[in-house]
Amino acid sequence: MFMTRRSFLMGSLLSGGAVLAANATGRLYSLPQLNELYIPELIDARSRHQSIALEVQEGSRHFFPGRESITLGYNGSYLGPTLRVHQGDDSEVTITNTLGEDTTVHWHGLLVSGNLDGGPHQTIPAGATWRPVLPIRQRACTLWYHSHAHGRTARQVYAGLAGMLIVSDDHEKSLGLPSDYGVDDIPLILQDKQFEQGTLVLPQGMMTTMHGRRGDTLLVNGTVNPVAKVPPRLVRLRMVNGANARFFDLAFSDARIFHWIASEGGLLEKPVALRSLRLVPGERAEILVDFSNGRPATLTTGPDSSLSMMRMMTPMSGASETTVIEFIPQGSGSSSLQVPQRLHAPEPRIPSTALRRRRFELTMGMEMGMGMGMGNMRRDETRMSRASFGINDRAFSMDRVDERVNLGDSEIWEVTGAMMAHPFHVHGVHFQVISRNGSAPQTRDKGMKDTVLVREPVELLVHFNQPSLGAPFMYHCHILEHEDNGMMGQFTVT
Repeated sequence: MFMTRRSFLMGSLLSGGAVLAANATGRLYSLPQLNELYIPELIDARSRHQSIALEVQEGSRHFFPGRESITLGYNGSYLGPTLRVHQGDDSEVTITNTLGEDTTVHWHGLLVSGNLDGGPHQTIPAGATWRPVLPIRQRACTLWYHSHAHGRTARQVYAGLAGMLIVSDDHEKSLGLPSDYGVDDIPLILQDKQFEQGTLVLPQGMMTTMHGRRGDTLLVNGTVNPVAKVPPRLVRLRMVNGANARFFDLAFSDARIFHWIASEGGLLEKPVALRSLRLVPGERAEILVDFSNGRPATLTTGPDSSLSMMRMMTPMSGASETTVIEFIPQGSGSSSLQVPQRLHAPEPRIPSTALRRRRFELTMGMEMGMGMGMGNMRRDETRMSRASFGINDRAFSMDRVDERVNLGDSEIWEVTGAMMAHPFHVHGVHFQVISRNGSAPQTRDKGMKDTVLVREPVELLVHFNQPSLGAPFMYHCHILEHEDNGMMGQFTVT
């Protein structure tokens, strides 16, 4: 069988061999070491009698050989296990905080009441335990969980407090989609980090506060330069943008078509054939990729598109196309898996007339003081920078309820950014994008969502079906440094 230069190099790297290549002048240079993609442990609530235990802990991680970094994680040193729950079940999660500081665990995208949401009001003090019982009443979807301790969210998530949460249901199982976890149903948590001489550091200063924390290195499931072996057939990729601020504009280097099958709220009505897909912080997507031709494939991200959406440009990382992950088909395939023609019933359309409308403008400003610097995982200086963030010119206050909503209502929320594009997330709800800048929604706006990119005005049809039960829900920018610095509000549902 003919072996291409690319497949030879990838095979050599995977076997642990040192690889040298020659450039056009004949001079030898080393290629970056590829590392096998780490697949987080899967904890299925049904196999644990509906009882899941998470320990929030500090640890250390060698992202690069011989270079130790201080990190945070759930049940381990970095990130957390993938949790699987099932529609119709009630799943108890016991979270013990062994850190020396407060934290929370927010179930991002899970439709539960406010007292179970894990936002800033559900603080888990150092040494304490929280035991929410989560009623799973929504359809199959890919969610995630992460810290939401106000003023600490950006640092704690950057240091590793995040993990994937999967909801399954009988309808999804009936479709015959790839479902062998870690084999043809692969979790991908996409992040970027900053390293100095191979050690994880925490970017600090005014520019970090303004633009959000961005790094020089991409990680997938905590793996640098990852490569994944996949079967030569249809494979499902569950992707979470778990970065603090970076946008991912994803495409395969060979321009192959893939099929987008699910947004944050679950399966789309039917697959959408694409060559590229943007994920902003907090967004999730599921895609089907056909590897049956046996050829290696490279998933890349283009230049960080959020940088071109700022009215104040600065030289930053993410300014060129970058490899996210390599895939190498191996083993035997099966042609029995096909992309379904239809996935889900059409979303109900609620008339947009006679509904209450609310308007939200994400506002930001700054004073003098453009310092830069690096810190450690235990102290975040960005909250000490002289910057002003808010929504409708009001910075977040834990003691102020900004909006009061009636349970069972649907409303139109018009959201717009200021100075730059922002990923906007609403807790405890799903919404539909009904217009963007006065025109029809774009392809990326399909499906039920909980996070959306805004700069120009975007109209959202928001459905309020979960009560707050004494604990307000949040709405905020999901650039985590913006959120920590006040670009957040809260609402009750009664």
